[in-house]
Amino acid sequence: INDFIKGKASNLSSRFIVSVCAQLQHANGIAAVVGPTSIDGALAVRSVCNSVDVPHVDTRRQFGGVEPLSNTISLYPHARYISSLMVDIVKHYKWKKVTVMYDEDEALERLQGILELSSSMGIQLKVERMVGSNHKALLKRIKTSGANHIVIDCRRETLPILLEQMLELQMLRSYFHYLFVSLDLYLLNMSRYTGDKVNLTTLHMLNLYDQLVEAFMAEWNAMQIGPRSVTMTTRNFSILTTEAALLYDAVSVVANGLEALGSTRNISLRSLSCFGEQAEWNDGLTFYNFLQSTSINGLTGPITFDRNGERENPRFFISELMEQVGFKTVGEWDENGLNIFPVEMHTDKNSTFNNKTLIITTILEPPYCMRRKSPDGELLEGNARFEGFIIDLLDHISRYMSFNYIIKLVPDGDYGSEISEGQWNGMVGELVERRADLAAAPLTISYAREKVIDFSKPWMYLGVTILFRVPEPQNPGVFSFLNPLSPDVWLYVILAFLLVSFVLFVLARFSPYEWYNSHPCNPDYDTVENQFNFFNCLWFSFGGLMQQGSEINPRAFSTRVLSGFWWFFSLILISSYTANLAAFLTVERMVSPIQTADDLAKQTSIEYGTRKGGSTEEFFSRSKIPTYMKMWEFMSSRQHVFTNTYNDGIQQVLNNRKYAYLMESAMADYVISQHCNNLTAIGGLLNSRGYGIGTPLGSVYRDEITKVILQLQEDDVLLELKTKWWRTDQCHKSTGQSDEANSLGLKNIGGIFLVLITGLVCGLIAAFAEFIWKSRQNAMIDRKSLCGEMMSELRFAFRCNNKRRNSKPVIEHKYIPTTTYPPNINGRQSMQMVEPLA
Repeated sequence: INDFIKGKASNLSSRFIVSVCAQLQHANGIAAVVGPTSIDGALAVRSVCNSVDVPHVDTRRQFGGVEPLSNTISLYPHARYISSLMVDIVKHYKWKKVTVMYDEDEALERLQGILELSSSMGIQLKVERMVGSNHKALLKRIKTSGANHIVIDCRRETLPILLEQMLELQMLRSYFHYLFVSLDLYLLNMSRYTGDKVNLTTLHMLNLYDQLVEAFMAEWNAMQIGPRSVTMTTRNFSILTTEAALLYDAVSVVANGLEALGSTRNISLRSLSCFGEQAEWNDGLTFYNFLQSTSINGLTGPITFDRNGERENPRFFISELMEQVGFKTVGEWDENGLNIFPVEMHTDKNSTFNNKTLIITTILEPPYCMRRKSPDGELLEGNARFEGFIIDLLDHISRYMSFNYIIKLVPDGDYGSEISEGQWNGMVGELVERRADLAAAPLTISYAREKVIDFSKPWMYLGVTILFRVPEPQNPGVFSFLNPLSPDVWLYVILAFLLVSFVLFVLARFSPYEWYNSHPCNPDYDTVENQFNFFNCLWFSFGGLMQQGSEINPRAFSTRVLSGFWWFFSLILISSYTANLAAFLTVERMVSPIQTADDLAKQTSIEYGTRKGGSTEEFFSRSKIPTYMKMWEFMSSRQHVFTNTYNDGIQQVLNNRKYAYLMESAMADYVISQHCNNLTAIGGLLNSRGYGIGTPLGSVYRDEITKVILQLQEDDVLLELKTKWWRTDQCHKSTGQSDEANSLGLKNIGGIFLVLITGLVCGLIAAFAEFIWKSRQNAMIDRKSLCGEMMSELRFAFRCNNKRRNSKPVIEHKYIPTTTYPPNINGRQSMQMVEPLA
């Protein structure tokens, strides 16, 4: 003992040793030592008692790594029991993510079961140590991490400080569920912390409704302590700590042991010395055995000990904090497991919505949420200030679930993005910080957001699309009449025309039935002709193609077959051309410079951007698709293409034909319905996602809201709301004001006039060439000058009243018959032309 005091014991331990030794030296002696409650004091006292064979009754938590001594019994349950109890509670509540806060190293032994549970059942576990008295930084970190199932193991003195800091950080709300391992939490006045229906579970060993406990408290209340009386209301246990109850039970155990020992022998107590030659109490070991075999019902429940002197099969009670009631026992636990009372079976308080008022965070974004304009100029207040798709949706959900709500606009006007590690802004930040119960807005469900908040099932499906200005109508061009057929088809028609003309020419030359007598009245005329020379074949084919015909008719069967199929080909071709021509001449074609996202990515003349901090920006920044990666590189290198709001991006598209805006298709549809003559969506959907209602992590609001959304979908309520707020009929009215066809202008059919003029010019040129050629021949026959012959022809041509003329020039000749022949059958005779007489 001297060596212990000099070298190993602290000052506190030394004082306890001196005090115990002084008591042992008392003339009447000591049968057992109960306590103390401090760590150092208990270790010192048990060492002294062990040296003199005096039983030591310990009422404090066991210490890890300390071997049990043969003369010590412990009334405080071993850490393994509390560890098993916490495991059963976690399993009962079906927690998947658990955060543990502790302030002493010995708490780790009690947490061993949860640590093992995390590896065996896949529960996500995070352990945080509380240092000092200010835990705000730790609490705030836990809050922003999205943790809502929290186990707290701390000293009784730390509880009031911790609760106040949690209240200040708004962490005593229904989103959180706390399990306090401290056995004395029920002693505190919790009226300050029940206002927001926090889920708080605690453990205790005292059965608050046990007759023994009530009888003890009645005696306790009647006691006079000093000059004042301790008066307590019914079941006011504010001064009966677990430590006090264990001390009472320890005294009861010692009294029961002494009674048992006295019934078998005379108890001889004597003075014992701790120093010098140590003396031992002869009956000490026997008394310890009686204590070890004690079995009584104490304030802390049934008390029995195992062969090591540790309390076995302790009983714990589980209580939960109820509004206006305080703690109420809902179950109990022993070695057989957890027993939750059927009537009191716990359900999270946020699973009941009757008349509960929820805080809804949202954002002004037409047509989802807009400020309502009062028709009479009255100043609107509360939820009446807003209207839109989301407001109507909230009305339906609140009627189904029977709750009230208050709409609050998100202060920073953002949807929510991670600005730093664990820090979120916008509506997502409101949910992470638990400043709002729901986020009802066009909030896109994404992987990053899903890690920090929960989403309901989507109430609308959508994707990213490209908003662009409607391209200006293009001038069809004077040769737009050629558009009904592609250049390839026109080329094939020309080749078919030439091919048919050539084949017709060959067939006509080959077939004997195309050769005919040009003088049918003279059967003996031995000269036959063929009307299908190559130029006549071209004219015949061209006339058939134009459906006009010609004066040339095929005579042979072969040429008629070819002509028939050519006419059939021409009929189908001209009919198709005519049908398609009407559409091309009456419909104004608007060709956009970009048709897809690939077109947008391949060029740089048209800039494009999206909303800063939105889900669309996140989509492009995280995409691994080459096209979208290229688009993100383009946008990130030009920060001016990003906008702070959707309205800024829409205005930029309206004012700049060289700018495209990337946004959600649902919102794009609404914008287009308001500007259908100026805006359009191109490229289809770049991805697929949905809008959902956000809730804090672990909130059961999500499941209930999901059920309502599914019901609204089945009842077509969501479709009716979209039809109401998107108002796409306005576009239909503006684009379909007149059923009359547009009149054709010169820009539509001017090309045919050019073709006609070209034909006129070609005809004039051909006529002039024929005139000169014929005049030259006639001039040679008449032996006149070319100019004289041309003047004669011109004078005749401009005599409009002359309808006949000689086909040959008038030349005087003298014909002298040389030989007289008898007349031929036809009455003709051969004549010989002689030179004219001078």
